[in-house]
Amino acid sequence: MIGQTVSHYRILETLGEGGMGTVYLAEDTHLGRRVAIKFPSLSSDSRDYRARFLREARAISDLSHPGIATLFDYGQTSE
Repeated sequence: MIGQTVSHYRILETLGEGGMGTVYLAEDTHLGRRVAIKFPSLSSDSRDYRARFLREARAISDLSHPGIATLFDYGQTSE
């Protein structure tokens, strides 16, 4: 993934990996800011998993707290 562009995010480096997926440091090429971007693990390929992932993203986007990262965007790729 390093060096690839997904939508308007250029993947710069891996920040961490876990059971739910991999988090990368990326650059938002529209706004010129650095962001963390998370991709679910490929082993979590079920439709239910993807639906839950998107549901959680929507829920997190409503939160505002200094201890919680701000969610700027979410979506799906064709892969």
